[in-house]
Amino acid sequence: MPRRVKDFIEISDYTSLDTLIRYLGTIRDNLPAGHEAELQIRGDDVFGRRLTITYFREQTPDEAELEARYAASTGDDAAIDDLRRQLDDVPFESRRSKGS
Repeated sequence: MPRRVKDFIEISDYTSLDTLIRYLGTIRDNLPAGHEAELQIRGDDVFGRRLTITYFREQTPDEAELEARYAASTGDDAAIDDLRRQLDDVPFESRRSKGS
């Protein structure tokens, strides 16, 4: 089953109302099925505010290929996890407990 990824569209605060309404309508009409779109206002007075639309979409074939390529290195992850478990078993005394 293909994985879904969260994507976003940002709209600056320097947009006329009519342009914004047309733009939002176009975005809504072109969103994929099951998009779960949300609209938020982000930013601040220093860097400016913007409308951010977040939505879910299916991965592109290129994204799926890259994920499969990097997910194939799970053998390295297993070795790192094994080393981490071994290091967690090493007893450790802090200097405070010795000197205090």
